[in-house]
Amino acid sequence: QAPLMESGGGSVKAGGSLKLSCKASRNAYRDSMGWFRQVPGKGREGVGCIYTPEGRTFYPDSMKGRVTISHDNAETTVLLQINSVKPEDAGMYSCASLYDCYSDSWSDTVVDWGQGTQVTVSS
Repeated sequence: QAPLMESGGGSVKAGGSLKLSCKASRNAYRDSMGWFRQVPGKGREGVGCIYTPEGRTFYPDSMKGRVTISHDNAETTVLLQINSVKPEDAGMYSCASLYDCYSDSWSDTVVDWGQGTQVTVSS
């Protein structure tokens, strides 16, 4: 089993909701888990993270109000939901295990990466 495996990618209609899942092996599942995305021609962007012992989340200002990250510790799974999807939400979405999720620098603390799942947005 891959340490981190994303699923749920595909085509989403603009204005709809995007739901992705990240299944982590027990060794790869850490207290802090995050989601990233990469759009062609742009750098990788942190979508948000979660500190699973408390369910506490951290979202960049650009994503607040539209994104929800949740988790299921028993299933070592982290979920990502983005509402009111926009064309600019298209990209390769990857989950990652992190050293921490309590500061602006969380996106610099990646331990392991998933392979990613592609999301396209249709009008």
